[in-house]
Amino acid sequence: MGRVNRDPLVWGRYLAVAGAYAACYELTRYFSFSHWMLPAGLRLACLLLVPRRFWPALAVGEALPVAEMAFLHASVFGVAWALAASVPPILFCMPVVAWMRNRAPLVRGDGQINMSLIVSVTLLCAAVTAIEDSLVLTTMVMSDGSPGPAMTAPIFLVWFLGAYLGALAVVPTILGLRERLAAEPHGIVTWQAVRHSALFRDMLLFALPVLALLTVLTSFASDGALQCARIAMGLPVIAMALRHGWHGASISSLFASIAIASTAFELQDPAMIQTQAILAFIITTSLLFGVRIARRQAALHVLATRELPAHGPRR
Repeated sequence: MGRVNRDPLVWGRYLAVAGAYAACYELTRYFSFSHWMLPAGLRLACLLLVPRRFWPALAVGEALPVAEMAFLHASVFGVAWALAASVPPILFCMPVVAWMRNRAPLVRGDGQINMSLIVSVTLLCAAVTAIEDSLVLTTMVMSDGSPGPAMTAPIFLVWFLGAYLGALAVVPTILGLRERLAAEPHGIVTWQAVRHSALFRDMLLFALPVLALLTVLTSFASDGALQCARIAMGLPVIAMALRHGWHGASISSLFASIAIASTAFELQDPAMIQTQAILAFIITTSLLFGVRIARRQAALHVLATRELPAHGPRR
């Protein structure tokens, strides 16, 4: 502890982490809404990748924008609500992530990502966040003295699925890009490597066009046809998982979540909740089975590399 305190740059590092996290939190919150909460993904990704000594800085970085938003609306929803809403959700997610990380590693002994850990901690953190939001809602008192909206099952499901899908859209994608970056020479991604990437090609020529077409179709569809188009957005996730393992599933799930979120016409839409539940199941299973596919692909690559010299030219 004394060694750390003698470091003249230690507080600068903490302030830099807090400031960077606060800026990223504001950015992700700007592109979020109840059905799709990207800050949940940013929060979980940082807790998984940032060393624990910087977790207090993350808490400060989240508390700043959360408290600002809460007290700006204190005159509308009451001081009690503002005080409760100013508590950063990351404080409740920290023990969950620490407990899960103590039980299982993020990367297994064979070098493969521990997707079971990621899915489990995402579920738990989404549930904790939804419970906290529910408790905060009970403290709301409108400016005219009337009680706030009643807590209902649809509201809880919207918050839970929004946090879960938001985290699944961000965390596996960051981990996948991080793994691919580490595999590049000197950790530098070049345009040449991207241009020859089969994953990039299939995303550009298959997944994105399919998702764009389905998004356009939802503009002209309604009721059952609209639901079918939304659910069909999970098909590119399955296809990319079968083709590229969990890397393909993670990146395609990000764009599938964006496509589905763009079709939301109202908050707490029961049809959207059903679609989100189905998409969450598709993404979760694709990520889990994608790890097995990636492991098999890696084994085949190693086998092919070992056998290649035997079929090369003889001297």
